[in-house]
Amino acid sequence: MTTRWIAGVVLATGLALGACADSGSTPPNGSEGSPVTLPASPEPTSSGPAGPDPTTPGAPTTRPVIPTKPPRGGAAPSGTTTLSGTVQAGVEANCLLLDGYLLVGGPRDVLTVGARVTVVGEVRAGLMTTCQQGTPFQVQSATRS
Repeated sequence: MTTRWIAGVVLATGLALGACADSGSTPPNGSEGSPVTLPASPEPTSSGPAGPDPTTPGAPTTRPVIPTKPPRGGAAPSGTTTLSGTVQAGVEANCLLLDGYLLVGGPRDVLTVGARVTVVGEVRAGLMTTCQQGTPFQVQSATRS
């Protein structure tokens, strides 16, 4: 008698759970069901083009643009520029800095850590590098001073 009673309880529980699953509830893994509805937000005040809706599943995420800090002395110069100073080691291997600028290219026998140098080149603020510091400065020529 006890075995039949337990079997009846298990069967009733299974039927009740099965009915819940068929009633449109979202399964625990979230693979089916209705989309989440978010409260309405005020219209953006920007007159620019609208980006993708962040509530849309699979919409690309964007990161804010963080301006790079200009090297000592204010805004980065444009055109051919001459810099003088002592070369410092960067935090990454083979990265050399001079007054807040990342030295890209140039003669490595002249550009060594601790050397006092004068370099001629151009600021390349948009250049991607693996050195995680300094504003890129494309070295055209370098001499020890």
